[in-house]
Amino acid sequence: METENSKSILFITGAFVSNESWNEWRDFYENRGFKTIAPAWPFKDAPPAILRKRHPDSQVASIRLEQLIAHFEEIARSFSEKPIIIGHSIGGLIGQILNQKGLASAVIAIHSVPPQGILTFKLSFLKAGWGPLGFFTPANKTFLISFPQWQYAFTNGMPVELQENGYLKLAIPESKLVVRDTVTSVAKVDFSKPHHPLLFIAGDMDHTIPHQLNYDNYKKYTDKNSVTEYKVFPGRNHFVLGQPGWQEIAIYILEWLQKHKNE
Repeated sequence: METENSKSILFITGAFVSNESWNEWRDFYENRGFKTIAPAWPFKDAPPAILRKRHPDSQVASIRLEQLIAHFEEIARSFSEKPIIIGHSIGGLIGQILNQKGLASAVIAIHSVPPQGILTFKLSFLKAGWGPLGFFTPANKTFLISFPQWQYAFTNGMPVELQENGYLKLAIPESKLVVRDTVTSVAKVDFSKPHHPLLFIAGDMDHTIPHQLNYDNYKKYTDKNSVTEYKVFPGRNHFVLGQPGWQEIAIYILEWLQKHKNE
């Protein structure tokens, strides 16, 4: 499919995983004429194996959501034209916030962590999130997801070999504070404000961000003149970026961008 060669994509990574999770996505879109970048979070610009050796890492542990939003806001402002933003998990939330600031031409929020005020008490969500929140543990130490936690929160339903491969290639230590910040006013979104086209992608097997959260997030937007759409894919877990068949989602996004490129 032909695209506008001038279009740029800013990929924003979620928590617990390396920005290398976008490598195949970058190849996919660059082969179709886009320019792409997938910057690391602050203090995380190193291979996953190195970052794991640094655990507990006080610098990574200090990361807060407000700092992270500012980091990606600066990057988004550096483009000569507003980029397309594709974010996963917390990256999707940051994409929503940057869209509200008028810094994106379009945003795709993949299994997005919801803004302040959107919650669920579904058991899988509580079970997947308890460890990363790190209550009753030192906030100045990073959280490194264990392999059993990874199997439940990210790669449920996949063969063990693929679960192990994903863990070794991508899992990295995380700030407990940045996860906690997602339920504070730092993560607030004005759902009534006009915005550039916004697509929510959800998966019906995601334990960490159940698809109902993405649907509730989508339904909160009220501006009738702004494009806001929602799509749920069957059989997708939170490892959606590396899960076999990810190309189906990438193609859907590409076609959606073509459809809304002038809006």
